[in-house]
Amino acid sequence: MSATTAQPHSGRSVPTPAEAAHAATSNRTVQPEKCTGARSVIRSLEELGADTVFGLPGGAILPIYDKLYDSEFINHIQVRHEQGAGHAAEGYARSTGRVGVAMVTSGPAATNLVTALTDAQMDSIPMVAITGQVGESFIGTDAFQEADISGITYPVTKHSYMVTDPDTIPQVLAEAFHLAQTGRPGPVLVDITKSAMNAETTFSWPPSMDLPGYRPVTKPHGKQVREAARHIAIAEKPVFFIGGGIINANASKELMELVEMTGIPVVSSSMGLDAFPNNHELNYGMAGMHGTVPAVAALQKTDLIIALGTRFDDRVTGNLDYFSPNSQIIHADIDPAEIGKNVDVDVPIVGDAKEVITELIEVMKANPSGDNVQDISSWVAYLNSLRDRFTVKYDDALDEEGKLSPQHIIETISDEVGSDAIYVSGVGQHQMWTAQLINFEKPRTWLNSGGLGTMGYALPSAMGAQAGNPDKEVWAIDGDGCFQMTNQELVTCTLNNLPIKVALINNGNYGMVRQWQDLFYDKRYSQTVLDTHERRIPDFVKLSEAMGCAAFRVEKEEDIIPTIRKAREINDRPVVIEFVVSKDAKVWPMVPAGASNSEIMMVKDMYPLIDEDQLGREG
Repeated sequence: MSATTAQPHSGRSVPTPAEAAHAATSNRTVQPEKCTGARSVIRSLEELGADTVFGLPGGAILPIYDKLYDSEFINHIQVRHEQGAGHAAEGYARSTGRVGVAMVTSGPAATNLVTALTDAQMDSIPMVAITGQVGESFIGTDAFQEADISGITYPVTKHSYMVTDPDTIPQVLAEAFHLAQTGRPGPVLVDITKSAMNAETTFSWPPSMDLPGYRPVTKPHGKQVREAARHIAIAEKPVFFIGGGIINANASKELMELVEMTGIPVVSSSMGLDAFPNNHELNYGMAGMHGTVPAVAALQKTDLIIALGTRFDDRVTGNLDYFSPNSQIIHADIDPAEIGKNVDVDVPIVGDAKEVITELIEVMKANPSGDNVQDISSWVAYLNSLRDRFTVKYDDALDEEGKLSPQHIIETISDEVGSDAIYVSGVGQHQMWTAQLINFEKPRTWLNSGGLGTMGYALPSAMGAQAGNPDKEVWAIDGDGCFQMTNQELVTCTLNNLPIKVALINNGNYGMVRQWQDLFYDKRYSQTVLDTHERRIPDFVKLSEAMGCAAFRVEKEEDIIPTIRKAREINDRPVVIEFVVSKDAKVWPMVPAGASNSEIMMVKDMYPLIDEDQLGREG
């Protein structure tokens, strides 16, 4: 067995895209071994360096689980629901930069993975899902727990395989890992029939791969990079718009060099928040529906957007008819399908974000005149004035009714825990407050469901992040609605010594939906009220304790910091802190759905960015 296979994950460095591209065939050659297809699956995973697998056994995949019993190198984490296995694989992958692996049986187990696979597809997470399937002779007969999972997942994965021939198992798994982590990362499904698992085969390594149509472009075209540099040199109000592609390309260091070389402001998508230090003077925060005022204004009023590894989703652009009306756009992305999909692009660049940035730096350094950027001091001063006037910091710990402020709690967690921790959020108001108020300074420390918006994501994803980073502190910031969807994975954390911390923001409602009902549906709170506040159904402290966790309830301001500190001292089991907060707290700023980004709301008041007198003139 190769040394890299045997080492625990915490000892590995994050692979570059080039290293990942060759990972499947760069391991040592092993002697052929007569074995079953099931044994071939386990041996392939070992050679691919899959040190952690999240899963749950069942009839169709039992042959593989039987052979897993003998593996000295794979740590299997038995989840309590298959969706949890998928999200845990996502959390592992996003936080480590390696492929996350989930393994479940056929039928309902496989279909329970669909949400996590879709989530990984939307957010470009490298993941391989292995599912059991009924024997080949039973396919199409509506056999017990039969489901066409390769067909079901075809639209929501990067690729899906169905394996009936045991001889192809090493090749398929090598291809699956290669596909998952190269080009634009994403999930790959490998469905294996039980008959293939039980059949005799010969395992040999490395296998050959046969992907004739798969040639992801990582190196950008030099002419396009030079054209981008030319546009940057003449722009008067340029802005970098960065996304999760910076994280996937491990390009944060190169991005820092480019930003400091040019002095150009930076804004990010929700997936790119940890790609550039939050405290950097040129970081103006998250753009989009609940972005900061300076970030929204920067995209709306710029004359040049330099988009790196981001896809211009609707939550960022608002109404496309009014998005960034006076700008030209440079769009660099590893996925050519994203370029020009939502917005018209003036300079398209297909390539890996690190390679694009590196080449752009080289072009600028080679410029004999040195005139790479205009004097943009008035543009920066304008954005600074917006940052000073429209802060997203919250100073009050209590609302008018004496309830705890969720914003104050999350900001306090950031201050107490610091930027070395990994933060994971569910979806809704607490997700946006976390994005706004946690001080992200390092790559791979922010995990959230950006594209699909999956409630229930936080806890199992935090579990996966903790498994992949055993020496790091992992905090899941969750809401009472999200928490009730996947909290059974606390049992998994307890039994597998994964001491995650859960900050449960309990407002007794589906908070973001209630916010919309309050603002746009005349306060008609249809089916958004939960009974977790006054009636305490469920009692989250008792529920968490029943699953082996330390659990606390905080309702007073003076208990916030002591309880956070107490949670940080407990590392022999998971910790859940229920913070009982105001039900009427809202996420501001907000761009209403379907509106222009020029119509941004702060505490119900409209601040049209198109009106210079409202926010101050530039320069």
